[in-house]
Amino acid sequence: MFENLIDRLESSFKLLKGEGRITEVNVAETLKEIRKALLDADVSYKIAKNFCDDVKQKAMGQDVLKAVRPGQMLTKIVHDELTLLMGSEAQDISVKGNPGIVLVAGLQGSGKTTFSGKLALNCKTKRGLKTMLVACDVYRPAAIEQLKILGDQVGVFVYSEEGAKDPVQIAKNAISKAKQEGYSLVIIDTAGRLAIDEQMMTEIAAIKKTVQPTETLFVVDAMTGQDAVETAKAFNDRLNFDGVVLTKLDGDTRGGAALSIMAVVNKPIKFASSGEKMEALDVFHPKRIADRILGMGDVVSLVEKAQEQFDEVEARRLQKKLAKDQFSLQDFYSQIQQIKKMGNIKELASMIPGMGKALKDIDMDNSSFKSIEAIIQSMTVEEKDNPAILNGSRRKRIAAGSGTSIAEVNRLIKQFEDTRKVMKNFAGGGKNAMKAIGGLRR
Repeated sequence: MFENLIDRLESSFKLLKGEGRITEVNVAETLKEIRKALLDADVSYKIAKNFCDDVKQKAMGQDVLKAVRPGQMLTKIVHDELTLLMGSEAQDISVKGNPGIVLVAGLQGSGKTTFSGKLALNCKTKRGLKTMLVACDVYRPAAIEQLKILGDQVGVFVYSEEGAKDPVQIAKNAISKAKQEGYSLVIIDTAGRLAIDEQMMTEIAAIKKTVQPTETLFVVDAMTGQDAVETAKAFNDRLNFDGVVLTKLDGDTRGGAALSIMAVVNKPIKFASSGEKMEALDVFHPKRIADRILGMGDVVSLVEKAQEQFDEVEARRLQKKLAKDQFSLQDFYSQIQQIKKMGNIKELASMIPGMGKALKDIDMDNSSFKSIEAIIQSMTVEEKDNPAILNGSRRKRIAAGSGTSIAEVNRLIKQFEDTRKVMKNFAGGGKNAMKAIGGLRR
């Protein structure tokens, strides 16, 4: 995410020379490169120019502390302006009402349906809301079936009307059913087109007028850059939506949409969706994104993801096992599964300050754990509980069963033993298990 922009901005700060004060002379080249970096990120010329003008105005003549270099001072100013450009503070959605109603709109292929499923899971698990999904895309082949499949995955009921062709009536009927059956939240997935057209706009506007949603969200593919911004403006002019959802953010190395939308439509980005997993939906925090753009990492988000998977009961169980030196390969395997649930391992590692650049050219993802998992799964219960019995013949059998080599099996056993020793010395015991195992890759 934002890889090219991160590299370009880092290079631009190195151009700032001089000590004591930031002046028009020593900041000119840096601002020129920052503007180029934003333009390359598919930010419009007007926004890029205004951004650099604001940075220059705030930077000019600022005294630089003896302990801080001019480049560091400018980095702080750019960070604050990036945060402001993207909306300053995270903003929640409104789910109040009887029921609360979220209307989801966007072009075809933007990820509306998948986002609707992710939002349903988010509201069900994190907010404790009885949630209904409504299938109002009556045009796209298999759209209703796709939503039903997603509903099954997240355990949320999907309202649909077989053969019905009036999305407005479908939405109206769904709201009536939700009221009758005590649903707290209704999420309406609407139809899209490959491009903006009057029929689509009229239909979505009619649904909005009929159901009076508490929240209208516009979903846009972050990889479309300035096209995403123009589409957002067209939708907002007609629908006056409440917020934006950026999808496929993990595949966007430029970041133009994230940096531009707020400035163009004056509506906040509320969610960022990345990855295929239904859990891969994050509240959009402008400051944290600015941190990542400037290579500062995002430790807060990393901790939050870990807390979501952290099981206190399991942690206490592991602490007891560690104290008795009973931590097994099965426990080791279970902790790997918890790490994988947090998301892509490279994306997680990039949230640690300084790690993003270090990992840039390294091929690293959750498939890195496959050989470890295969080796452990090829062991008997006794072998997992007591690795000390793994003699040569057993290791040969495990290597053959897992499609690996004896050397790989030996390496895993050594890693496990080293990890167990380290974990036993941790004051937090089980709480630090994920931290210890997270450092192990094939």
